[in-house]
Amino acid sequence: MNRYTFARHLVALITVGLVVAACQPASTPSASGSPGQIGGTVSVLATWGGSEQDSFLAMVKPFEDQTGVKVQYEGTRDNAVLTTRIQGGNPPDLAGLPGPGLMAQLAKAGKLIDLGNVLDMNAMKSQYSDSFIKLAQVDGKQVGIFIKAALKGPIWYNPKAFSAKGYTVPKTWDDLTSLSKKIADSGTTPWCIGLESGAASGWPGTDWLEDIVIRQSGPDVYDSWWQGKTKWSSPEIKKAFQTWGTIIADPKMVLGGKSAMVATAFGDSGNPMFTNPPKCYMHHQASFITDFFTKANPALKPGEDFNFFMTPDIDSKYAGAVTGAGDLFGMFKDTPQARALIKYLTTPQAQAIWVKRGGALSANKQVTDYPDKISADSAKALTSAGVFRFDASDLMPEAMNQAFWKAVLDYVNDPSKLDSILTSLDKVQADSYK
Repeated sequence: MNRYTFARHLVALITVGLVVAACQPASTPSASGSPGQIGGTVSVLATWGGSEQDSFLAMVKPFEDQTGVKVQYEGTRDNAVLTTRIQGGNPPDLAGLPGPGLMAQLAKAGKLIDLGNVLDMNAMKSQYSDSFIKLAQVDGKQVGIFIKAALKGPIWYNPKAFSAKGYTVPKTWDDLTSLSKKIADSGTTPWCIGLESGAASGWPGTDWLEDIVIRQSGPDVYDSWWQGKTKWSSPEIKKAFQTWGTIIADPKMVLGGKSAMVATAFGDSGNPMFTNPPKCYMHHQASFITDFFTKANPALKPGEDFNFFMTPDIDSKYAGAVTGAGDLFGMFKDTPQARALIKYLTTPQAQAIWVKRGGALSANKQVTDYPDKISADSAKALTSAGVFRFDASDLMPEAMNQAFWKAVLDYVNDPSKLDSILTSLDKVQADSYK
C-alpha cells in the first residue's frame, strides 16, 4: 500500500468510525491494564502549545502518578524539528503527528515502531472502530493511534452579540456574504482571522480553502487535488482562492486587515468577539478552538457566549460536506516507558480527561461524556455529515503542505499575485508527488 493508497482509506472509513464512536455506551475496560511502577522518563514531541499543551499534560498526570514515569514534553508546530531529530539519530520516544500524511512518510522510511507488538489489539478493537484502527496502519502495520479528533469548518460567533444586532445564522454562502457586508456596512469588521503559528504560520488559511473547495467543487475535485492530480492553477482551485479573497482582500472585512491576519496567533484571534462592544462577529476555526476561548476568558459559557454554525454550502450539489482531522501518536523508541505511555494514551480513561476539559473529540468509542452541548454538537456534525473528507493539507506530502502554508500568507499579503502563487504551487506539486 503506497502512501496515497493509505490515505484514500480516510475517505471511505472515517465517517463510519465516527458514527460508531458516537453511538457506543461508555464503559470502563482499558486497552492495556495498569502498568504499575516503572520509573524513568519518556520524551514526547508534539504540536500542542498553550491550552492544548495544558490538556495533554493533564491527560498524562495520572500516568505519571501511577507509574513513576516522568513525561518530558516538548511542543513545537514546526514539523522540521521532528524530521531533523530523526535524521540526526535522536528522535523522541513518542511523537504526536498532525496528520496521516507525515505518519505514512515516516512509516515508509522505517522510522516508526509497529504498535501491533505493543498494544493489546483485541482490546483496541473493542474500544475503537475498525475504521480508526486501519486509518493508523501502513502496509498492514499499526504504526499510530488516534488520540483526538477535530471538526473542521465551524464558524464561531457570540450569540448575545448576534441577538443584540438582530443578526441571524446564515444558511448558505450567499447568506454569509450578505451578513458579512451588513456587518461591515455598520462600521464593524465581521471577521477575526489569525494565521500566525510559528513555523506553521498560514495553516488556518488552508482550512478555509479546503472548506471552500469541497463545498464549491465537490469531493471528487477535493480528492484529486490532495492526491496531486488536479493542479493548483486549475479553475476549481483558483476559484476557491478567489472566493476566500472576497473576505481577506477587503480591509473592511477582517479586523486589522492583512497585517493583523499574518501577525495574530491563531489561538488568540477569536477573542475580539467577546469584547464589549465586539470588535468582530465571526471566526472560522476547528472545534478545538473552544479550549482557547475559555482559557483566555474563563467566564465564557458554551452555548451562551459562543456557539457555531458550519461553513455554509456553496453549491447545493455538495450540501452537507464536512472536513475534519485527527492527531496521531507514533513510537520511535521501544522502551518500557514509551510502551507504557502509548498503551495508556489509547484508553478511554486517558482520552476522557482531554475531552472533559474541552476542545477535543475522541476516537475511542467508549468516550461519550462531552462537557457541554457545543462539544456534543461538534461530534454530531462529524457523524451526520453527508460527505466527509480528512483535512487535505494533512494528506499532502510535507513539502506540498508547507508550500500551501506559505501560499496562504503570500496571497493574504498580495492577492493580485494569485496566478504566480498558483504556478509556484504547481511546481512544488510536480516535484513532491514523484
